Amino acid sequence: MMEEEELEFVEELEAVLQLTPDVQLAIEQVFPSQDPLDRADFNAVEYINTLFPTEQALEEAQKAIQQLFGKIKDIKDKAEKSEQMVKEITRDIKQLDHAKRHLTTSITTLNHLHMLAGGVDSLEAMTRRRQYGEVANLLQGVMNVLEHFHKYMGIPQIRQLSERVKAAQTELGQQILADFEEAFPSQGTKRPGGPSNVLRDACLVANILDPRIKQEIIKKFIKQHLSEYLVLFQENQDVAWLDKIDRRYAWIKRQLVDYEEKYGRMFPREWYMTERIAVEFCHVTRTELAKIMRTRAKEIEVKLLLFAIQRTTNFEGFLAKRFSGCTLTDGTLKKLECPPPSTNPFLEDEPAPEMEELTMEKGDLDQPKKPKAPDNPFHGIVSKCFEPHLYVYIESQDKNLGELIDRFVADFKAQGPPKPNTEEGGAVLPSCADLFVYYKKCMVQCSQLSTGEPMIALTTIFQKYLREYAWKILSGNLPKTTSSSGGLTISSLLKEKEGSEVAKFTLEELCLICGILSTAEYCLATTQQLEEKLKEKVDVSLIERINLTGEMDTFSTVISSSIQLLVQDLDAACDPALTAMSKMQWQNVEHVGDQSPYVTSVILHIKQNVPIIRDNLASTRKYFTQFCIKFANSFIPKFITHLFKCKPISMVGAEQLLLDTHSLKMVLLDLPSIGSQVVRKAPASYTKIVVKGMTRAEMILKVVMAPHEPLVVFVDNYIKLLTDCNTETFQKILDMKGLKRSEQSSMLELLRQRLPTPPSGPEGSSSLSLLAPTPEQESSRIRKLEKLIKKRL
Repeated sequence: MMEEEELEFVEELEAVLQLTPDVQLAIEQVFPSQDPLDRADFNAVEYINTLFPTEQALEEAQKAIQQLFGKIKDIKDKAEKSEQMVKEITRDIKQLDHAKRHLTTSITTLNHLHMLAGGVDSLEAMTRRRQYGEVANLLQGVMNVLEHFHKYMGIPQIRQLSERVKAAQTELGQQILADFEEAFPSQGTKRPGGPSNVLRDACLVANILDPRIKQEIIKKFIKQHLSEYLVLFQENQDVAWLDKIDRRYAWIKRQLVDYEEKYGRMFPREWYMTERIAVEFCHVTRTELAKIMRTRAKEIEVKLLLFAIQRTTNFEGFLAKRFSGCTLTDGTLKKLECPPPSTNPFLEDEPAPEMEELTMEKGDLDQPKKPKAPDNPFHGIVSKCFEPHLYVYIESQDKNLGELIDRFVADFKAQGPPKPNTEEGGAVLPSCADLFVYYKKCMVQCSQLSTGEPMIALTTIFQKYLREYAWKILSGNLPKTTSSSGGLTISSLLKEKEGSEVAKFTLEELCLICGILSTAEYCLATTQQLEEKLKEKVDVSLIERINLTGEMDTFSTVISSSIQLLVQDLDAACDPALTAMSKMQWQNVEHVGDQSPYVTSVILHIKQNVPIIRDNLASTRKYFTQFCIKFANSFIPKFITHLFKCKPISMVGAEQLLLDTHSLKMVLLDLPSIGSQVVRKAPASYTKIVVKGMTRAEMILKVVMAPHEPLVVFVDNYIKLLTDCNTETFQKILDMKGLKRSEQSSMLELLRQRLPTPPSGPEGSSSLSLLAPTPEQESSRIRKLEKLIKKRL
């Protein structure tokens, strides 16, 4: 069974391996070969019979194989012997290497031991003779050699030498300290004369000894050097008070000069003794000033405080120029990032202000910018003692800002509203620039004194007077149409005077509203920058407490109120014309002529108001666009509401109304650039509102013009022309056509049947209710808006 399977497998394999003559020929051309094994007709049996024709030939081949195997085994044995011989040779070489290394180490160690023993003897002798110059060089060498014997400390002799070195170091430290104490006693005057060479060399030795020796020398020398200062400026001395704080800084400057002359070469430069003396003076001064200010806190008033702070910060600036600050706890110098350029006062590079100045000229905003210097590492090293008393400064700024706001109010009353400006855009009230420049000065002053809680207190003061400025200067000066103390109300703008005339703002009042709007925009943007700058100045842990969002919202409210006043004024001026439109006898119109008088009246009011508003809002184009959008959103629904009141309307009357509507549509589309020499394309958002609203009015009139017979065609035409159609609008159109109620009922029923889907919610809740509210809805909305403005103003 197995043989049959094997035969089948061989046959299958031969079938697979059998190549076509063409393929075989191609292979022979690419790989030509004379080897019988490569022939296509290779026969293994014949090939073997050719090589081994007899059994004797087979036996000879086996003998040859056995001989070859024997030679291979012989070569392997010889290789193993050679390997063993190499190992024996290398073992001897390794032993020699180890011996050489140990011998070298022994010789080196003996040399070091000789050097150590001799060095210790010399060190002890030089110490007794105070040969500090030689000791400094020798001690370092001995300590370096001793490091090689750390692993030999178990040997008694080595341990004894190590203990002698430590004893010598201890003796040197005590001896050097005693020498300095003798030269600069804690009590009494300083040693006269120049620097001592012995002490200079002793400092070199102290560099090598325990760091505490160096620190003790520095501490005692500085203490002795400042002992006179503590006596001269005791708390009970007249020169100790803040009004004579200059004398403190003059004294230390003289002492630093005296030190450089007498002792500058005695201490190593890397000890930075001059800077250390100055830093210790600052620490002592801060402590002494804090103590005396606690005792005489009632005598501190703002001018004296600012004088002392200014002189102190000037001294800290002097230290920053003179020293690097490397001896401070944090010796790194922090660099301030340069802010982006801006005309805003809070984004300018800020030079150090004179602290006693309480005002800053507006012209400072135009000064060229200066590159910022690196942060002062000595900032606050003395002046931090004034921080607990900065409430005096904060209270003073509160009072000054209150007086500043009162002056702004008085100046506005005395000078009156700003003059109309039609060339450069609405003028920003100069008082707002003065206010923010003063804010900048206060912020810079306070940040130089403290970046902690006083900055939070100052921020609270800023918030208070930003709100007062918005209320008293901006909202408080918005024009009113009544003399009531209740403030500005929208209903007052809609009241009519005698006859059909409506109360309108004068040219000066319109310019004032625009000026207040521009000022509020400036205040809004600058308040945001003020918040960012305060966050840069204050400590990181207090950033979350800096939030001027409420004040920015207040200025946004002023902007909205100003725009609403402008809209309501123009809207109210158009009311008589719309009322006249609704009272015309449209069923008696016999022919279509030019635009109606009411259209001319509306256009006249638009041409009177809009150019004034546009020119005075030239610097705030986005708010002029908002004005246009709000006016369109107010006027167009009102126009459609009055359009529904025009009933009944004849066919000719509807055509005249359609002409009037188109005229108003063209005027409204051109409203943003009306009366302007430079024609600009109206914003797309505004154009979309006008087109949508006025097109709806046109569609209403087209439905009115269409014959109502047959009913199905009329209803379908209504649904097609008015995408927001509903039964309420449909009934109003039927009223405009003058149809009787009996005729309307069947048409309304047909409309309900043919509407794709019933209106969601109560009738009239579609988008039409937003564009054309009912009189009741309009009255309710006005009352709500009136209450909102009263509350905010």
